[in-house]
Amino acid sequence: MKKNKLVAPVLKWVGGKRQLLDTLSPLLPKTIKTYCEPFIGGGAMLFHLQPNVAYINDVNTELICVYRVIRDNVDELIKELEKFENTSEQFYAVRDWDRDKVQYDSLTDIQKAARVLYLNKTCFNGLYRVNNAGEFNTPFGNYRNPNIVNAPVLKAVSAYFNSADIHMTTKDYAEVLKDIPKGTFVYLDPPYDPVSDTSSFTGYAKGGFSREDQVRLKECCDELNARGIKFMLSNSATDFIKELYSDYNITIVEAKRSVNSVASKRGNVNEVVVRNYE
Repeated sequence: MKKNKLVAPVLKWVGGKRQLLDTLSPLLPKTIKTYCEPFIGGGAMLFHLQPNVAYINDVNTELICVYRVIRDNVDELIKELEKFENTSEQFYAVRDWDRDKVQYDSLTDIQKAARVLYLNKTCFNGLYRVNNAGEFNTPFGNYRNPNIVNAPVLKAVSAYFNSADIHMTTKDYAEVLKDIPKGTFVYLDPPYDPVSDTSSFTGYAKGGFSREDQVRLKECCDELNARGIKFMLSNSATDFIKELYSDYNITIVEAKRSVNSVASKRGNVNEVVVRNYE
């Protein structure tokens, strides 16, 4: 399948890999026939590779809803997005939709997906964050002219989703990994191990991602390795992560951190890329 350059992330996502693609690409296997990404997030790697067969998953049900709506109802989604305005009044009104659970449950998937895209384009620093109740709580971004309706990219992503065999799920990543067929390449981009006590960000879904979760993920990687399935994993270059994956090939790469409420704390940080192949 010929790649379409318009197929690109439709959402800004914490830890998104768009700026790292040139660095990560040489570390990928030469041939990828079937692809799996259990923490899909913004999907930069998926849209870069555009594989013919892919298994994508995320615990964030609203995110997967966006992708399903783009696949199945992209024209209706665009019409819904065109109703929104870049004002603080509308932003906070739309943000509060999930405060009334009965009202929110009555929305269509198209309306829910449009809400996520609208809030992502107009909220502060494009930061998708929820509180302990699972409610979106990022403030208004006050941007002059955000691209709320990026119709060409939405249509291109929809066309890709419909031309390829894309399996979309929202469940525990271990369940996804357990069922993938041999010959699949797995890219793992989980919530990162925090580099300091104050830097942890796992607010893309309520519940967070603890050190115990990192250990459980490593055990899943060991199982993939035992099954002969190639995997690549990204994480922060903390001593904990480097020790945890010391049995595998570790490459240190420099990444730009663009999501932080304090501008001075945005900048270059080291990340690890872990592989079970050369």
